[in-house]
Amino acid sequence: MGYGMSRLEDEYYEPEGQDTDGSSSVQVNDEFSKLHNDIFHMTRMRSGLSESICKSMGTNRGIVSTTKLLSGREVDCSGKGKFSSGDCAFVLGRYVPMNGPEFLDRMDSHAYVSQFSADGTLFVAGFQGSHIRIYDVDRGWIIHKDIHARSLRWTISDVSLSPDQRYLVYSSLAPIIHIVNVGNAARESYANVTDIHDGLDFSQHEDVQYAFGIFSVKFSSDGRELVAGSNDESIYVYDLHANKLTLRLPAHTSDVNTVAFADESGHLIYSGSDDTLCKQICLRVAIVDGPSGGYKARATRAMALGVGPICPHCSYCSTSGPAQLANVLH
Repeated sequence: MGYGMSRLEDEYYEPEGQDTDGSSSVQVNDEFSKLHNDIFHMTRMRSGLSESICKSMGTNRGIVSTTKLLSGREVDCSGKGKFSSGDCAFVLGRYVPMNGPEFLDRMDSHAYVSQFSADGTLFVAGFQGSHIRIYDVDRGWIIHKDIHARSLRWTISDVSLSPDQRYLVYSSLAPIIHIVNVGNAARESYANVTDIHDGLDFSQHEDVQYAFGIFSVKFSSDGRELVAGSNDESIYVYDLHANKLTLRLPAHTSDVNTVAFADESGHLIYSGSDDTLCKQICLRVAIVDGPSGGYKARATRAMALGVGPICPHCSYCSTSGPAQLANVLH
C-alpha cells in the first residue's frame, strides 16, 4: 500500500527469532481500527445532517429532500437560524456531477496533457501525435483551435494559455518551447505554414551534455514571463518582453516534472520533482550564478506530476502524482 504502509509496518516489526506473543499484530489492528472509526466519525459529522435538523424534521440522516431542508431553514426549525457546516456539505454534496463521463472527441494518439483556461471557458489538450486542440466549453465543446506542433520529441509534455488567451506555449521534452498566436480567427494552425510558432531557447547555458528537455511550462499572471521545469534538475524563468532567459535555478536533485506561479505577484513559484519534493520558492532572493547560487524555499515531501495554486490569494496548493492521489498542501 505504498510508503505510508511501509512506515507503519516498520514501526511494529519484530526481528526473526525474537519471542513474540502476537501482540504487535493486535496493536497494528487496534491502531487501524481506531483510525478508521475516527475518520468515519469526523467525515459523518462534517458532511451529514446535524442531529437538530434530523430531530426537528423527524427523519433519518440522509433521507430528506433539499427543498424540505431549505423550507426548514426558513422557519428556523433547528433553532440556530442557519445551516451548520455539515448541513451545507450535505446539500452541496447532492449536486456533485453524477452523469458521464461523456465522449467528446477521438484522436489517433494518446492525450498527454490537458487543462482549463483560468476562466473555464476553454479547455486545452495535447496529444502525442503532434496535435494540440483547444475546445470552446461555452459553445458545446466545439474545436476552437486545432494546432499542429513542430519539432516534436516524443510528445507534447505541457501547454499553457496566456492570461488574455491570445497565446499558447507548448513544450516537447526538447530545449525549445514554442509560442503560437491562438487569438486569430483561423481554426487550423500549422507550424510555420499558416502560423509562425516562434521558438524560445531554454538551453542557453554551457553545462548541457545530454538530451536536455522541458517537462513543464506556465505563464505568469501578467503574461510577461514563463516558468519551466526541466530534466536537468532546474527551474527556468524566461522574460517574453526581453526575449531572453533570465534565471536558471538548480532547485531539485531529479527531473522537475511540474511548475507553476504561486500568486499574482510573480515572486513565488511551486515546483514538483521526481526527488519526491514539492517546493515553494521565492524568486526575489534567488541568485542566478549556477549551482553555487541560493534561494529561499519551503519543501514538502510528495512526488508530484502536477502542482498548482488553489487560488491566487491563498497559501494552499494542490499536487497530483503517480499514486492517483490529489494532495492539498499549506
